[in-house]
Amino acid sequence: MSRPTAQASPPGPAPLRSPRAGRLPLAAVALCSIGAALAALALPLALGSAVDTLVARGEIPWPELRLCAALTAAEVLLDAVVALLGGTVTATRAARLRTTLADRLVRAEPRHGQAVAPGDLTTRITANAAEAAAVPVAAATAAATVLVPLGAVVALFLIDLWAAAALLAGAPFLIALLRTLVRRTADASADYQREQALIAARTTEVLDGIDTVRAARTAAHEHTRITEPLTRLSAHGRLTWQILGRATGVSALLLPLLTVLVLGVAGLRMSAGAISVGELLAVSRYTVLAVGLGVLTGALSTISRGRAAARRLDPLLGLSAVPHRSLELPPGGPGRVELRDVDVVRDGKRLLRGVSLTVPGGTSMAVVGRSGSGKSLLAAVAGRLTDPEAGTVTLDGVPLDGVDPVRLREEVTFAFARPALLGTTVGDTIAFGAGRPSGARVRSAARDASADGFIALLPLGYRTPLERAPLSGGECQRLGLARAFARAGRLLILDDATSSLDTVTEHRVQRALARRAGAGTRIVVAHRVSTAADADAVVWLENGTVRATGPHAVLWDDPDYRAVFHAARPPSLGGPGAVGAAGERAAGVGDGVRSMRSMRSGGGERERDPGPVSGCAPTRAYGAPGQADGTATAGPDQGRTAGPLARPSRPGPGREAR
Repeated sequence: MSRPTAQASPPGPAPLRSPRAGRLPLAAVALCSIGAALAALALPLALGSAVDTLVARGEIPWPELRLCAALTAAEVLLDAVVALLGGTVTATRAARLRTTLADRLVRAEPRHGQAVAPGDLTTRITANAAEAAAVPVAAATAAATVLVPLGAVVALFLIDLWAAAALLAGAPFLIALLRTLVRRTADASADYQREQALIAARTTEVLDGIDTVRAARTAAHEHTRITEPLTRLSAHGRLTWQILGRATGVSALLLPLLTVLVLGVAGLRMSAGAISVGELLAVSRYTVLAVGLGVLTGALSTISRGRAAARRLDPLLGLSAVPHRSLELPPGGPGRVELRDVDVVRDGKRLLRGVSLTVPGGTSMAVVGRSGSGKSLLAAVAGRLTDPEAGTVTLDGVPLDGVDPVRLREEVTFAFARPALLGTTVGDTIAFGAGRPSGARVRSAARDASADGFIALLPLGYRTPLERAPLSGGECQRLGLARAFARAGRLLILDDATSSLDTVTEHRVQRALARRAGAGTRIVVAHRVSTAADADAVVWLENGTVRATGPHAVLWDDPDYRAVFHAARPPSLGGPGAVGAAGERAAGVGDGVRSMRSMRSGGGERERDPGPVSGCAPTRAYGAPGQADGTATAGPDQGRTAGPLARPSRPGPGREAR
């Protein structure tokens, strides 16, 4: 399969790509901090000069005092500017960093973007991003932080060589203390962040499956599993404070001794007439500045934690956007979908093998098969939620990997079994996506999805906030369908999107889809007989291949085909052609995070507990994953229909009675 190389989606919004967006504020922070440091270094000399003038002349040295006041005011003012501007820059960079991370995730292929567990991902985008964003400001002020002790040492050498030598006698101990602090703080911070992410990941998993936890009565076990890392988290936190405490304790012992040593030497030099009283005062102030480690250790700790956090962000920042060649789909195309020799490999396992399939524009095709046969993966490939390792997929003759993903989302719409409801209100949920549809279109889509009835019963109708709209699984699915209908382009893909609907409601949705016949192409992952019977044609997947294609009425004569539907429900739930709700859910596919995990694991579509009602990823936003589930192939000897797929002229024997 030829891969696009000429052009890729831009890595992010313009402000994120502009190198000047953060350089000027950081330069201002650096300049102000250096100015404050210079004022702090000049102040002891001014004080010493004032004292010498007072001693020598016996009068108040007003010029020197005014200079001291000006230096003090300048230092305070510049420190305030550094604090204000530094906080603003850090917050701005954290916001930009989080936006960049979200942009990378959205633009990357879903299976790559979801390589990190949701809870861990949340920790990285929130806490770790904030710590990493603090590094530039800490680095910008580092020059001033180092300038103060170095300048103080230089000033001591200028005032008295012996006093400076006494200070340097303790320098090796100070350097060793700083090195130990930086190294051990970085290690402890990295361990702390890993345990923090583990707790967040496990908490998210339990919240996602809270209904299952309640049904299984395993709340105590899950509580133990979530809190188990707390012991290690506490240990890493205590270690961090112990490192800082030990550094503080050592400095509390070392620095006063060093200060006393320097002042003792300076006092002897003053008694010998080598330095004046004012110079002795300056020596005492410069000694305090030279050995003061509070600011320096704080900056080093911030940089160490930030670098550890940045390493956790590197895998997300390294995600590449889905490439394309800026090809354009023909205007007004019918939505003809073709797959040619498509192979999909996950973790070394071929899930789709040599699939060749054509869906004529304006027709509907149902995808059926046992659990793990590749239904949802075929749907994901057809809509470019994932790229195949070999073969080509085209829409109206244009390769999908050549079309801008943003433009493709305008023409390919998805509805999933568990739609993620995004937006503030019910109406916002249906209208969610790039470009807001009109209110009339939103209401029409809700009627087609048979959702307008329960929406009318909500307190504020379409303006009801989502948190005030308790929804069943079927109502959640209907909102997901309405969202897809409101933005239907030339290709509509329904990935088990009616599995939670009752038979009557599903029949209404199917009638709405029938009214759309010819307006676009539909690919429907089906577990119910009625869904397959309503399609113009069926593709039957088995063990990574297309076993057969054709009208449902023709395929129904094959007992193995009938067994696909019977295996999805207990025999007691109905006669031939009836699929129980429990069986449908067992054969259904999970969307969102669980679906992408299945793709990563190569396990294909899996039976799963329905879990709490959440939803699928946004229908219009690129990166909304369907669950990888298996494979599909069609060989020349597999009795598929040639030419356009025609709807059977009479109900097939497998059609359910309405």
